[in-house]
Amino acid sequence: MLLVLSAEHRAHLGCLPRVGGAAVGELGRLALEQLRRGAAPRACEAAARKLNIGVDTIQHAVEGLVYLLTESSKLMISEVDFQDSIHVLGFSDELNKSLLQLYLDNRKEIRSILGELAPRLPSYHSLEWRLDVQLASRSLRQQIKPAVTMKLHLNQNEDQTAQVLQTDPATLLHLIQQLEQALGEMKMNHCRRIVRNMK
Repeated sequence: MLLVLSAEHRAHLGCLPRVGGAAVGELGRLALEQLRRGAAPRACEAAARKLNIGVDTIQHAVEGLVYLLTESSKLMISEVDFQDSIHVLGFSDELNKSLLQLYLDNRKEIRSILGELAPRLPSYHSLEWRLDVQLASRSLRQQIKPAVTMKLHLNQNEDQTAQVLQTDPATLLHLIQQLEQALGEMKMNHCRRIVRNMK
């Protein structure tokens, strides 16, 4: 699976040859610090003075590296796919090797950081349901109006919450069909590959 870079990210990474292959380690360190703690303008300024390069160039290069490393780590792309992804940038072999080493050395840590940043979504605990049928009202003597009421219990951050939902049987059947279709698609090889790469 190749990583496709937008024109903007290519432009940001295009700063790297001006910085030089030896400085990729320093920029990689800045990119990892930005992932851990957020943007650090002072660190970029210090690196710009140290490398004798403009601050904007350093910031663009760091942003490009952050994108390259995070997206590659999310997809857990292989060594060969990573090399193919950056090959289109037209960098020297030395710079490509430096970028590959930076990726290989840090991808597990980057995935760990991204996992901590991911939102904690509620998880299913239990479901209660009830079927109500209105057979008549004052204005209509004969009618059948069914409604399904569900109480969905969820776990979130060790707290339990409940959501009450009400729908008619036709909408509920449509929802069940959509969920069954989604589960069927999860059994396809393409989806299995994606799920494997997400873990």
